[in-house]
This record gives sequence, C-alpha cells and structure tokens, in this order.
Amino acid sequence: MDKADSNGIESGVFNTADLEEVPHGVQRQATVLEDYQFPTHRLQDKMVDDSKVPLVIVACGSFSPITYLHLRMFEMALDSIREDTNYEVIGGYYSPVSDFYKKKGLANSIHRVRMCELACERTSGWLMVDSWETLQPTYTRTALVLDHFNQELNQNRGGIFNTTSKSKRKIEIMLLAGGDLIESMGEPDVWADDDLHHILGKYGCLIVERTGSDVRSFLLSHDIMYEHRRNILVIKQLIYNDISSTKVRLFLRRNMSVRYLLPNSVIRYIKENDLYVHETEPVKQVLDRKEYR
Repeated sequence: MDKADSNGIESGVFNTADLEEVPHGVQRQATVLEDYQFPTHRLQDKMVDDSKVPLVIVACGSFSPITYLHLRMFEMALDSIREDTNYEVIGGYYSPVSDFYKKKGLANSIHRVRMCELACERTSGWLMVDSWETLQPTYTRTALVLDHFNQELNQNRGGIFNTTSKSKRKIEIMLLAGGDLIESMGEPDVWADDDLHHILGKYGCLIVERTGSDVRSFLLSHDIMYEHRRNILVIKQLIYNDISSTKVRLFLRRNMSVRYLLPNSVIRYIKENDLYVHETEPVKQVLDRKEYR
C-alpha cells in the first residue's frame, strides 16, 4: 500500500502523487456496505514528534464535483495547524454526503466518490476518500460521521503508535469546513443544538474563511460556537479562492471551460460519464454562494 512516509505529513517529506499515472496500490472505495473497508493506505502509522497531539482532518460535503478549492482547504489547514497549534496531522479524509441528501446538482455518490479518489490520487500524497457515509441506508448527520471516524481510528485501530515506544495514543479528529457551512449553523432548523455541541465540543472545527465572510464576528454572536471557541481554528485565506461547485456545474451546462478549476482527471471523468450537462438547478441556488454540504 501507498503508506505515508515515516517522516510524516507535516515535515513535507511524503510520497507525492504522480500527476500522470495513478499510484499503484491505491485502494478504491466499495460501492456496497458489505464490501466496505476503512481506508488507511496514506494514514501515518506512527508519530514523528511525541510532544505533539495526533490529528486527523475530515471534510464532509457534496463534492459535486470536487474542485481545487476543496483540495487547497486541506493544505491551508495544514499550514495553519503547523503555525498555530501543537497538533501533528497524520491524515486527511473526504467524506462525500449520501444521495439521501437530495440536493439539486448532486451527482450519484458512486461518481462523487470516484471523482474525489481521482483528485486525491493525482494531486496529493496524504489525502484519502471514505465512502462509508454514502453507503448508509439513510442520510447521516455530520456528528455521526465524525463518530464513525472516531470508531475506526481510536476504537478499531487503537490510535497511533508513539515514536519511541510501542504504546498507542488517541487520535484527535477535527471537521474541516468553509465559512459558508459555519454560517449555516446560525440558520434556524439547519443544525440541531445537540449536534453542534457534539461536533464542536468533542471534536472541534477548522474553518476556512471565504471572501466577504466575517467568521470571527459570527463566532462572537453565536452562543454555542462561542462556548466552544477554543476548539475552533479560523484559517484565513492569504490568496483568496472562491471556486464553487455550483458555478462549475453551471459552466458545464453552458458548455464553458472548467479547466484549472478542477483536476484534469476529474474533468475527464465528468466528460466520460456525461455528468451535470443535462441537469437543471433553481436560479436561486445558482446565484447563492452558500454550499452548506
């Protein structure tokens, strides 16, 4: 398997993906729950620095399709964590939402999982895709998705080995989200208060600011988020990138170029499977920048 380099992710010395050839041994995700296996082929198997806290980053969303912004979010988070925290990032995961989310413009989960796999295989040496959420018989709330990662990483695998001993330690998990998703936490009837307490209190959140958003003011005004503010890290974009999956789908319907907005492997897959071209979406959804999931 394509194991993460023993020098670790944060050192910058890890197996980089070949941009032309799919790396050998990369595990494809199952399409039925009976065949599901949690992906660990790029998960760091031991700590580089025992003084740090092991962390796995999880991004939940539609990824219809995955864009370069979705990929950049992980790299921005990695930089911010290295600079401002005592975490050591040992892995990163995309968890595409299930088809039961029933949002306009949502391609079948088999396609969305595969596009995420292609993006990770061709552009990253440490990111992975987990299809568990898409294989569930009903829509799965984000809080339960994070519980699934905790089960796999800490209960089933027992955490991660220390550098100098054979003992294992617990892996922390944080949700990676854009500022628009966080602002949705203030919308009535979108998130249950119990779920917000669970996500922010037990796990924590990495928030990437988007153009025009004021995440810090929002955190100050939101009671639950302010209560858990020490578990929230706001990541400022130093080079703003507002690529939107909604706008990408619009471009595809209008026969406009999407080159340099998403990886070539994803563009090729979209064309081969004739995705998005024949779909329609409400005008309000197209004009709205917010993509909560």
